[in-house]
Amino acid sequence: MTVLTWSDDRVEQLKKLWEAGLSASQIAAELGNVTRNAVIGKVHRLGLSGRAKSPSSAAPRPRKARPAQHMMRVTRPVARGNTALAQAFEVELEAEPVTYDNVVPMSQRLSLLELNEATCHWPVGDPSSPDFFFCGGKALSGLPYCAQHSRVAYQPAADRRRAAPKPGTR
Repeated sequence: MTVLTWSDDRVEQLKKLWEAGLSASQIAAELGNVTRNAVIGKVHRLGLSGRAKSPSSAAPRPRKARPAQHMMRVTRPVARGNTALAQAFEVELEAEPVTYDNVVPMSQRLSLLELNEATCHWPVGDPSSPDFFFCGGKALSGLPYCAQHSRVAYQPAADRRRAAPKPGTR
């Protein structure tokens, strides 16, 4: 590998070619025995930032006229928030005991040890209280809750935003 020093005449030639608007690759080919990166490094060290624009690059290119395309926009369903974790399920309407306002029949109430995959895991009351229990109703397939508690647990994001009280309003 030969070490090439930048002689004064080579530096002058580099400056002229750079001002003429040649690329670093073109200058390297013109000088010979020097790489494009060596030219870029020398230009940087010399502080040769401004260069003459070539007539072809100084004027903006005229754009090709495109024929007018009539496109019809199709609206897509809007999904907001983290859709990767969204549950997609169908609620099967079944004839089961309807509970209102967390009123769960005594025969349906379960303790933590009595829960299984087929029972509703909805907690009712304060866990530190002796009156605490789980709903125990028939859980929907693939979900931990019964139909009523699934409607409460899996509300659409838009409904949650509308129902949430705004801070500062009374």
